[in-house]
Amino acid sequence: MIEDQIISKTVDFVKNTLHGAEGGHDWFHIQRVFKTSQNIAKDEDVDFLIVSLGALLHDIADSKFHNGDETIGPKVASDFLVSIEVDKRIIDHVVLIIENISFKGGNTSQKFKSPELDVIQDADRLDAIGAIGVARCFNYGGFKNRVLYDPEIAPNLTMTKEEYKSSTAPTINHFYEKLLLLKDRMNTKTGKKIAEERHRFMEVFLEQFYREWEGQ
Repeated sequence: MIEDQIISKTVDFVKNTLHGAEGGHDWFHIQRVFKTSQNIAKDEDVDFLIVSLGALLHDIADSKFHNGDETIGPKVASDFLVSIEVDKRIIDHVVLIIENISFKGGNTSQKFKSPELDVIQDADRLDAIGAIGVARCFNYGGFKNRVLYDPEIAPNLTMTKEEYKSSTAPTINHFYEKLLLLKDRMNTKTGKKIAEERHRFMEVFLEQFYREWEGQ
């Protein structure tokens, strides 16, 4: 099967699998990460098929929607790629990408690195910041019925992976616990450049948020 057919079949699979998913982790999130990955990959020495499949399948079964089980996503992705007879070398690489792409509180060491993972990880993190990032953050906060902001609850910057996954903190705290940290964790030159602008947008948003919170 040629690469275009593999990518087309994967797009259809992801669209069907994520139909009705939470708005910040739905097909449109995948589509944005896929497009951004392509943009970043133009300036990197990477395997385009691996980047495409990794981007398309990176959130096929996000653990936060499966009782924290991090094994489901890699298995669903692997089973699908096997079913369309993708080369085992590619499947193994894509699985490693899915297993290692997540932020996980930022205090967990990444066990695998590759140029393809660097590209997809940047694209995924870019979708968590800027205007889209703000929208996704509050969409998920509403999905989990979290308060917008509570001045009495300070952000926790030293959370373990388990604490991060089980956190019920106000949505604004997530900016400090993850979103504002991502600019300095980009891997690629293109990712770093895009992140600068999106990071500044979030800073301006927070400045305005606090002014309005105080009735100004």
